[in-house]
Amino acid sequence: MATLLHIDSSLHAGTDSASRTVARTFRDAWQAQHPDGTVLYRDLAADPLPHFALPAFSAALVDADARTPDQAAAFAGRLALIEELERADAVLLGAPMYNFTIPSTLKSWIDQVLLVGRTTGEDSTVKDLPVTVVASRGGSYAPGTPRASSEYVQNYLRSILGEYMGFDVDFIVPELTAAASNPAMSELVPLAEASWARALEDAAVKGKDIALRVAAS
Repeated sequence: MATLLHIDSSLHAGTDSASRTVARTFRDAWQAQHPDGTVLYRDLAADPLPHFALPAFSAALVDADARTPDQAAAFAGRLALIEELERADAVLLGAPMYNFTIPSTLKSWIDQVLLVGRTTGEDSTVKDLPVTVVASRGGSYAPGTPRASSEYVQNYLRSILGEYMGFDVDFIVPELTAAASNPAMSELVPLAEASWARALEDAAVKGKDIALRVAAS
């Protein structure tokens, strides 16, 4: 059976969250193709992981039998997350932009699952695993816009997940989500509505396409 690992990190719940809503559309399309499949779900806002601390980091640098109890416990937590990731046939990440970058909770997940020599490099155990990122943001940071140089969501995730860990990374980007509630952005409402419609359509199409791709592999 196909397995989808779905991770949300938005502070907002349900339909109050753009990233959660679009991710749910992707997930529904996936499940329509895999009704008997498995969805592993993590809500990093409701159940945050510990930030990357010295025991978790240093445990990877010593042999298992030389680890302290704190190192052993921290490393066991990392391995559980890594093994969960390795069981997946595809990954769906909700990654809203907060202060120009990803939520700290999502950064913690990345720090925990990135293990040099296992989930990195040419022999990465997650190499070519398809990852779809819903990168929502209140404004626009697209190339050519005034704030393009402040885009640290797609740039960071493309680098760390794609180039370093070997994932096959794709993005769905609902932008200008603050236009409807911010009077200063009222002129951008039509563009925001078009972006929202495009994001939902992309999610439905890509959810189905990735599901079919996994089924054929």
